[in-house]
Amino acid sequence: MTTQSTEALTDAVAAADTAFFAALLDRDLPALERILAEDFMIVDVGSGNVHSRAAFLAALESGAVTFNSIQAFADEAVIRFAGADVGIVIGRTEMSIRVPDADAIEVGSRYTHVFRRDDSEWRLLSAQGTRIE
Repeated sequence: MTTQSTEALTDAVAAADTAFFAALLDRDLPALERILAEDFMIVDVGSGNVHSRAAFLAALESGAVTFNSIQAFADEAVIRFAGADVGIVIGRTEMSIRVPDADAIEVGSRYTHVFRRDDSEWRLLSAQGTRIE
């Protein structure tokens, strides 16, 4: 990849990462359905459990999980590529998450997001968060 194409790819993956967090915060299910790959999986930052795309979307839709705030530190993100069609983001967030019958959970995390380019769209294939103090 040339430097120019690497910069364009980096910008596109960074934009997809930002769009994911915005959609979570807004509970924008149509946007999430576009962003998440059909075979998306997430490792829950709170429990370490693995959830499918369908389970993740259902939890958001039902209100089982609500993101009150998400601050992503874009200046700390590291974006790498495995070929031209897989982008890997390692970043940091501070989030406030609400679950039914509980106080908001404040959590700092390091995360890894794996994006795959499908045609011209970057879709989130895998997400994993690790709680940090």
